[in-house]
Amino acid sequence: MGTALRQYRQAAKLDQPQAAEVIASSQARISRVESGHATPRVIEVRLLLDAYGVTDLEVRIKLEELAKHSKKRGWWLEHSAHLRPDYVDHIALEDDATYIRQWQPTLVPGLLQTPAYARAVIMEGPDCIAPEAVNQLVTVRESRQTKIEAGGTAYTAILWESVVTQPLVSVDIHRAQLASILDVAKRKNVTVQVLPFSAGALAVTTAGFSSFSFDSEPTVEAVAIENLRGTSVLEAPEDLAAYGNMFDVLRSAALAPDASAKRIRDILRSI
Repeated sequence: MGTALRQYRQAAKLDQPQAAEVIASSQARISRVESGHATPRVIEVRLLLDAYGVTDLEVRIKLEELAKHSKKRGWWLEHSAHLRPDYVDHIALEDDATYIRQWQPTLVPGLLQTPAYARAVIMEGPDCIAPEAVNQLVTVRESRQTKIEAGGTAYTAILWESVVTQPLVSVDIHRAQLASILDVAKRKNVTVQVLPFSAGALAVTTAGFSSFSFDSEPTVEAVAIENLRGTSVLEAPEDLAAYGNMFDVLRSAALAPDASAKRIRDILRSI
C-alpha cells in the first residue's frame, strides 16, 4: 500500500509536504506510510487518492480494504472522540518511533506517568474536562506506555530537578510517581536522567519537547512541542538539527543515569 501511494503521488507530481497538507498531517507521517512503517486510516487513503487523481474503482477499493483491515490500525482510534487531532498525531509519532527522546522541565512526561499522577495533572489543567473524558485520557496515557514496556522503543527522558523535587500533586501521589520512575528506569530500553539545579539557566533555555526517530539509526526525524494551543510538529532540517543538538547539550549537563537514580532515591527518602 505504501509503495502504491508513493507511485500515485509521484505520478501526480506532488511532493510529501503537499500530500501531508491533503490529510492535515505531517510530512513524517506521509514518509512512514509510504515506507510501510505506518498504516493510514481509510479516510486518509480516500483523500490521498482523490488528490492523486486515482479514479480506478478496483484500486481504490483494494487500498481502502488494506487500510481498514490492517492489524496496525491505531489502538487510539477508539478514544478519538476525546482526543485533539494534534494529540492523535503525537500518539502516532510515538507508536511508530524506534527512538524517543524527551526533555521535560515542568511535569513528569506522559510516558512515565502513573495513572494517579496523570489523573491529577489532567484535572488540575486549564481545560474543563468531563469526568468520563478524564478516564479516557488516563487510559490513553497508560496505553501509550505499552510499547515502552514491551521494549519496542528506545526511550530517553531528561527531567529538570524541579520535576522530582517539587510536588505538583499530593505527596502520596508524588512518592508513588518517583518510585515508578525508578522501576521503569531499570528497563534496558529506558534511560532517565535528571538535570540538576546547578545547570543554571540551561533548564529554561527551551520548553519541553519530544524527538522521534523511525529507523534503526537514532537520527531525529520529527520533533513535537507542546504549547497552550496543542502540539506542533517540526520537520524542517534546520529545526531537527537544532533540537537534536539541544538534547545532546541537555544530556551532557544532566546527571548520569546511576547518579540520577540516586538523586531520585534521596528525594524519595526525604519526603
